[in-house]
Amino acid sequence: MLRRFVPQKSKVAAGEGSLLSDGNDENHLASREEPKTSTTTDYQKPMAEHGGKDILSSDVEIKGSIKFQKELLIDGKVEGDINSDGVLTIGENADIRGEIKTKSITVYGKVQGNITVVERCELKSKSVLQGDLKAARLIIEEGATFIGKSEVTTGTVPAKASARPEIVRHDEPVKAAFGGRG
Repeated sequence: MLRRFVPQKSKVAAGEGSLLSDGNDENHLASREEPKTSTTTDYQKPMAEHGGKDILSSDVEIKGSIKFQKELLIDGKVEGDINSDGVLTIGENADIRGEIKTKSITVYGKVQGNITVVERCELKSKSVLQGDLKAARLIIEEGATFIGKSEVTTGTVPAKASARPEIVRHDEPVKAAFGGRG
């Protein structure tokens, strides 16, 4: 299962020291106070419990399939299929080569491959999609490049193969409308 790869900055309470980088890869204590020592270990919550968006930054390259559950932002290169019941965002620097099947997608970057979404697909103004698209709702901004065919679906599976209404006839004689001749 794919999890967050970008480290998040931790919030520091007033009076506590924090680590800062000066560009020389040396960390300095930001506070003038002596660092507090603690005998207890501060554990973070497991990644599965977080409510934020998972991020694959622009320097990440993946060859293989990706599966995720909630939200994912991809800004790097991916060569392989992406499957999810969640929300996918393709960043401006992203270059995706493979099939995408997800609940919802917003594309800012480049995708070469077919996209199938259950709900909504949004192609932003600088996006490039080379492949077929199937979605319940499709939004294409001016300036987006889309080479392929699209199919806008209802998002539901039809109960019968025939789209024509069924005709039911009763054995009763037909009465003329508006008191017509009978």
